[in-house]
Amino acid sequence: MPSTTFTVDCILFDMDGTLVNSTAGVEGAWDLFKQTYPNIDVEDILSSSHGVRTIDNLRKHCGITDADELEREAERFEKAIVTTSTENGRAGIVLLPGVKAAFEQARSLWARFFLSADDLPQIGSAHALPHPRWAICTSATRDYASSAVRLAGVPVPDVFVVAEDVVNGKPHPDPYLLGATKCGVKPENCVVFEDAPAGVRSGQAAGCKTIGFLTTHPRSQMEAVKPDFLVQNMSNISFKLLETGVEITVNVE
Repeated sequence: MPSTTFTVDCILFDMDGTLVNSTAGVEGAWDLFKQTYPNIDVEDILSSSHGVRTIDNLRKHCGITDADELEREAERFEKAIVTTSTENGRAGIVLLPGVKAAFEQARSLWARFFLSADDLPQIGSAHALPHPRWAICTSATRDYASSAVRLAGVPVPDVFVVAEDVVNGKPHPDPYLLGATKCGVKPENCVVFEDAPAGVRSGQAAGCKTIGFLTTHPRSQMEAVKPDFLVQNMSNISFKLLETGVEITVNVE
């Protein structure tokens, strides 16, 4: 398996479809919303809405234009992702392949930055490095994103950018530009991990290197947006924490 290694100042992760699998909840939420908006085509929405803010999807597919109603419905939708994710035998919100192993590997590399083993972060907890090394930049709202990382067991990132933090969501560059800014680094010295074409375009527009995952979209759709690397999932990635950044190895199949 050929590999490529490079170093960046900071890693910027998408959340849904990149770190966690929330498909069960998203499908449940759209099924629930079809009761209120019977004309929506759930299958069509599921094929095109991933990686886009809920408020933008509701505006587009449900025809909601009033700002207050959009906010209320977006909150209802994202709560429904959590509540419906385990209904009728659904799998719930879980880590995607390779994510747990990648963060556990990173945990062992964090050791030199902490006073003792007791201070080391566990999966699902926060850590405090001398300089931010990674961020989650998601199209999800703050309430849902916080619930999702807790339920799936994702470590709390150094920086968390959510839908409410930006005026323009993906595919605009705003989420990743803000993530880089909050980490105190230049976007061109960051790498973005994404599963959705809209997210890859967002990372590219921000000037970041991009790594695409084949976890939610067909290869043809991901190849069309031309990420720098395209791999199956986090199992193809390994990290090495350095004093000045993060060394990333991408194993291309």
